[in-house]
Amino acid sequence: MLLSNYIIKDIEIQSVNQPIKNLKKLFNELTYTHIPVEKDGVFIGSISENDLRCFDNEKTLEDYQYALERFFVRDTENWLEVLKNFSVNNANLMPVLEDKSNKYLGYLELGDIMSFFNETPFLNESGAILVVEKNFTEYSFSEISQIIESSNNKLLGAFVSKIENDVAEITIKTNISGVNDVIQTLRRYGYNILSSHEEDTYTKNLQERSDYLDKYLNI
Repeated sequence: MLLSNYIIKDIEIQSVNQPIKNLKKLFNELTYTHIPVEKDGVFIGSISENDLRCFDNEKTLEDYQYALERFFVRDTENWLEVLKNFSVNNANLMPVLEDKSNKYLGYLELGDIMSFFNETPFLNESGAILVVEKNFTEYSFSEISQIIESSNNKLLGAFVSKIENDVAEITIKTNISGVNDVIQTLRRYGYNILSSHEEDTYTKNLQERSDYLDKYLNI
């Protein structure tokens, strides 16, 4: 993904000398959480709409320069870092600076980045999603890949979706929906299967045995 293909320039960066009332009018016309700000031609941060609404209309932004939020990404950043920055800063607009010169290039919109993510094979391709867990020091992505590929499946993506009490929860996507062989092999390698699957014969057998026991006890 080239960030340059997603940079937007239709909103000019605002001067720190801009009157507060003018910025409020600008926010009224936009759906963004923040607006980039410059001083003497240099990007110095972004002002959030929530903060700006509390400021005196007759003052300038320079009077509230302390409220500027100094988050940004560089044009060489990878899209996962960009997505992380959107989340950490609770923003839907992300300023972009040129990697070497720190020149302000424009901004990214959260919706565009999410659209890119939605077009990746992990979300876009048909297949099955497995959620497994194992001790954090014992799981291995290479092991997971080997298990899936040994069953003639392809790994479309995997990531650690949660870590709690030294146990890692891993979300996996394969390109084939019939994954019973993969599930059983993962269990043999010590992975606990958290997601439910109709083709999971192990779960079916446990349910059948449980039903039989209940029936026997009720005789």
